[in-house]
Amino acid sequence: MPPTSQLSWEHKANAGSDFCRALREDGSEAFGMYISNKSPFVPKRGDRRETSNIDGKPVFWYRGELAGKPDVQVRETLLDLGDGRVAHIWLQAPTPDKLGEVLGLTQGLRFPSARLSSK
Repeated sequence: MPPTSQLSWEHKANAGSDFCRALREDGSEAFGMYISNKSPFVPKRGDRRETSNIDGKPVFWYRGELAGKPDVQVRETLLDLGDGRVAHIWLQAPTPDKLGEVLGLTQGLRFPSARLSSK
């Protein structure tokens, strides 16, 4: 993560998958990612909200919810990595303004295949 993001990066690898989280200084999750051959997330067109680019590829962000936290802004997307794997990326923000900031951070993600353990 860029030093200006004030986020720390947590990574756990298993056979065939990677689980990553970007954490704020208070320990809350700004965004997370699960990379594997399949994703449990199935986007629903009616939940489509924002568009952006991640690693030079266009993505749609879909609205999600957190049980018991209706004011938290939740978004999810899928990114095809081109090698048979998919990245399921999700994010959480306390306000719509913060949502824009976190969406901006995810646009800086890069997926060099040599650095991912599941390749």
